Amino acid sequence: MAATPLLDELRAALGESAVLTDPDLLRMHQRDEADLCAAGTPLVVVRPRDTGEVVAAVRAAARHGVPVVPQGARTGLAGAANAVDGALVLSTVAMTGIREIDPVARIAVVQPGVVNATLAGAVAEQGLYYPPDPGSWESSTIGGNVATNAGGMCCVKYGVTSEYVLGLEVVLASGEVLRTGRRTAKGVAGYDLTRLFVGSEGTLGVITEVTVALRPAPEESLTLVAVFGSTTAAGTAVARIAAQGLTPSLLELLDRTHLRAIEAYRPMGLRTDAEALLLAAADTGPRAADDLARLAGLCTAAGAEEVYTATDAVEAAALLQARRLAYPAMEQLAARTYPDGAGGLILDDVAVPRGALARMLDGVARIAVECDVPIGVVGHAGDGNLHPIMVVDRADPASVARGRRAFDEIMRLGLALGGTCTGEHGVGLLKREWLAREIGPVGVRVHQAIKSALDPANLLNPGKVL
Repeated sequence: MAATPLLDELRAALGESAVLTDPDLLRMHQRDEADLCAAGTPLVVVRPRDTGEVVAAVRAAARHGVPVVPQGARTGLAGAANAVDGALVLSTVAMTGIREIDPVARIAVVQPGVVNATLAGAVAEQGLYYPPDPGSWESSTIGGNVATNAGGMCCVKYGVTSEYVLGLEVVLASGEVLRTGRRTAKGVAGYDLTRLFVGSEGTLGVITEVTVALRPAPEESLTLVAVFGSTTAAGTAVARIAAQGLTPSLLELLDRTHLRAIEAYRPMGLRTDAEALLLAAADTGPRAADDLARLAGLCTAAGAEEVYTATDAVEAAALLQARRLAYPAMEQLAARTYPDGAGGLILDDVAVPRGALARMLDGVARIAVECDVPIGVVGHAGDGNLHPIMVVDRADPASVARGRRAFDEIMRLGLALGGTCTGEHGVGLLKREWLAREIGPVGVRVHQAIKSALDPANLLNPGKVL
């Protein structure tokens, strides 16, 4: 690997300010938010501003046999953006242009570094709505959301990111620029290459532009909280809601571990004696009040001890914010439990059929006892997507081993219940083994064939997904 010639080429093509080699900056770009995942030290970090500069960086890296690791805001939770030693990290944070918002076609065209919340605010000014809302929506970028096929709290009604990606511009490993998809409401020409790249986690190409579908802005939602004496009862409520054909715009679960962690992190009067809390919302206009009443009735019938309806938008927003605080609150809990920086989290992301949710919750509680590891559960209960979070002591190999064993047991249970190893965070480094188990040897061969066809030298985000 000829480091100096490569750096010279990059500086000539992108300019000095876009090519970073300071050791502190290289360390900052080693990893995403996934704890306890391996990460290397990159040779260089580049921050291109447009597609042409991405092409120049990819071609230069290819000439010198240097791996390319695409990164966005590094808010991912599976290690997909972690650097490998000697890599060129291609950061898209400087590609922040909103190229177009078309209220007639109901689309937006954006560069990958646009932050999710920024796009949501921009389209809201024109009475439109971009539904995907990962928990990190105030900092995560559209490119990263697309690369991991991110979900969020509104998925139960509106679906994950792939439902809204109409077209992409992608720089391939060869440096060629591929345009996929369409701008029209309908279009079935050729293979669906757009869907192929959505969720590919930077292993097939570097996304440089995204065309997304928009919706009319929904009515202001009505929100309720249901308090349960057991996570099983909360799971039963979710199954009954689905069976009755209700589609709330949000249906989230927080267990007692999370309620206590959130209250300690930012007190807001949550019921810390409850075993589980369901947060539900309805945004169907004139029907919203009726839908919310039906949701409340089903929760009560399933054993809710208390059902509380938010009185106004401010109160509803506060409840939603409590849910968004789940992960940082657990990080603080880990820091309090294991001081001196030893506290760590192993975050799972398993999705099961809604009818299996109660069994999954029971199983996680059993695994926590069997593995002797604290586990809190939070998740998008409405679509069966749970995030069990294991608290471990990084300084104690036995504690980490127990956490990893619990992680594997939860994966095993999820697949046994007809679920999937990841509902929204992606595979990255965390789930490679479990992806192979889920899709089987034929599926693995097909994945590898696609990877080899598009990236024969295995330079794009090597070691991720498969």
